[in-house]
Formats: sequence, structure tokens, C-alpha cells
Amino acid sequence: MKNTKFYTELKKLNKPLVAILEKDSDFTAVPLTWHVVVVDIQNSTQAVQDDNHHQVNLTATGSIISVLNTVRKIKRNIEIPYFFGGDGATFLLPNDLLDKVIAVLDNYSVHIKRKTNLVLRVGHVSVKELVSEKCHLKIAKHQLTERLTIPIILGNGLHKAEEIIKSNFKELPNSKFNESLLNLEGMECRWEEVNPEQNKAKVVCLLLDCVEEKNQRAIYKEVLINMDAIFGTFTERQPIKSERLKLDASLYKIWEEMRVSLADKNWFYFIKNWIKTNIGRIYFSLSKSGKKYLEQIGQLSHSFMLDGMINTIFTAEQDKIDLFIDYLNQLETEGKIVYGIHVTHASVMSCYVLDRKTSHSHFVDGTEGGYTSAAKMLKVKKKALAN
Repeated sequence: MKNTKFYTELKKLNKPLVAILEKDSDFTAVPLTWHVVVVDIQNSTQAVQDDNHHQVNLTATGSIISVLNTVRKIKRNIEIPYFFGGDGATFLLPNDLLDKVIAVLDNYSVHIKRKTNLVLRVGHVSVKELVSEKCHLKIAKHQLTERLTIPIILGNGLHKAEEIIKSNFKELPNSKFNESLLNLEGMECRWEEVNPEQNKAKVVCLLLDCVEEKNQRAIYKEVLINMDAIFGTFTERQPIKSERLKLDASLYKIWEEMRVSLADKNWFYFIKNWIKTNIGRIYFSLSKSGKKYLEQIGQLSHSFMLDGMINTIFTAEQDKIDLFIDYLNQLETEGKIVYGIHVTHASVMSCYVLDRKTSHSHFVDGTEGGYTSAAKMLKVKKKALAN
């Protein structure tokens, strides 16, 4: 049980992330008995180009909800580190939860293939195997906002696991769907695109990888200091602001959510949620509790991750973006980093809502492909580096 609660009992660090990155002692090695679980949509770039970005985001969000609901059902009060990637997700799990979670995710992949024709790659690698491959995997627990605590990873372990799982993946033939294993309670995705506050501002999706694993702490600290200097604090550049949030009551949004979240069509669900969404517009604009929920969304939005790479979405004006890109290009020329960036007009959000007062999470991506488009650029650069 102690090993199962490794992350749950890890000390929460309230200091700024740049201060955490100053000291290696703030990071703890992930236990060798734990596993990295990766969920990834095959050919997600093509799916985005085919105008299925919303479906891709919902599918990735659903994988997180599947895992968190499974863990909640098996062992309450256990925290699991996870990372949303726009077209997939990565988890760290103790050994005693692995089999059940993999069974749920394999079943979820069958469900997604039935409903959307997307192929979901699911796999796992033990931390012990990654360490034997000379990869490191150290973790800290960071209080990012007043309400949101996130895992911070140093080392290339998660990305090595993704590489292994993608290269060894074989689609399960003729797998049967088990409705009892599908639990997407809390899935919601009914917000309009979120535009920046300033008229001229853009939304930036950034993936940034340090070339030398041993230099991650120093390089990421330097990059974050420069981001603060150019764009302002994390709160200032946060893309999700309560006053910019508007519910989208379109039938298409609710239909897509229903397709992913339910095993079969349910017209009662469809009509009920369309009515609830329309009522929600009034609730959020006039009710004190509704306004409080909107304020919490910004605090509970996942717009920054460090999973061995910096993954972040933020708002900025073009002149500052140009200045930042010049800085990144210099680091890249010096052989310190490689990055992918996608600049777009708005951000999009998918949600996991168990309780509007205490338990909800919000996963942020950019329009026009977001993280997937930034990853495409990053992959091209990494391929050139390898040759």
C-alpha cells in the first residue's frame, strides 16, 4: 500500500517552478515497480487535417476520465500522475492498478474504434525497464495554482516509453466491447472556443525538449524565466479566463460528447443535456455559485505540463511571440533545445466534472490542431537531428 500511495504522499511544493528546478533534491525517483501507461491516437495529424480535432480531443480526454474513474472505484483517495497531450495521454501507475487500468483502456479503444473509427494505441512499460535503458524518471508535485497540483517530471523516461509503445503496437483483432468496463462519468465538452482578452493576442501551443537529458533542469529554468520576462506571469498568460467562457449549446457539441461518452445512442441523454446547457447559460451569468464555478475553471485548467518536455498553451501578442521565437531559435542553433510551436486564434477545452463545487478538471488545447500541430513540427526537427 505504501508503494501504491507513493505519489499521493509525495510532498507538495508551493514554491515557484523555477525555484523547484534549482534543486535536484526536490525531485524523487519514481519506484521501479511503477509503470508508464501511454494512450495515443494513431495518425492524429491526419485526423486533425480531416477536421476531426474536436473528436481527437474528446478521445484523449476520455482516456484520462476512464483511468481516473477506474482508480476512484478501486482505491479512493489515491492520486495518479497523468499528462494530457491533445491526441493522447500518459499515466504513471503502481503495479497493483496496472492490469485493471489496461483492461479498461483496451476496452475503451474498442469503443472509440466503433464510434469514431480512430485507432487508439494503448501500452505500458515498467519504470524498471526504462531505467535499464538508461532513462531517468524523477518526479515532483507542484502547486501550479491555488487549486491545481500537477506532477513535474525530469528525465526522458516517459518519452522513451511512448517510443517503445508506438513502435511495438499491434491493433487487437476482433476485440469484443464490454459495456460494463466503460465509465466516462463526468465527461463534458460544451464550451465555445475561448478567445484571448486582447483583440490582437494569439494563443500559442509550445512543445520544447532539451537535447541533453542531464541539462533539463537548467534549460527549462532558463526558458521559464524568459517566458515570464517576455509574456508576464503564468496567471497573466493563462488562456482560460472566466469572463471569456461561453457555453456552446449546439446540437453538434452534445452529439459528439454523447458518441464518445456512451456505449449506445441515448436520446434522453441528448435532449436532457441540450436543455441543461441552455439553462447553464443563465446559471453561469446570474447565479453566485455559477460565477464561482467559472472562476474555478481557470484555476483548474491544465495549460502547463512538464513531462520531461515543456508542454504549454498561453496567450501573447505577435511582437512578443516573434521575440520569443528568436530566443528559441538561438537556443536551437546552440544545440540546447528542439521545439515545435503552433500559433492560433483561440483555445478549446474538454472537461471532467464530477462535482461543480469540489471536483472538476479542464484540459486545454489550441484550435487548428493545437498540440498535434506543434508536435508535427517537433517531429520533423527531431528526425533531422537524428540523421
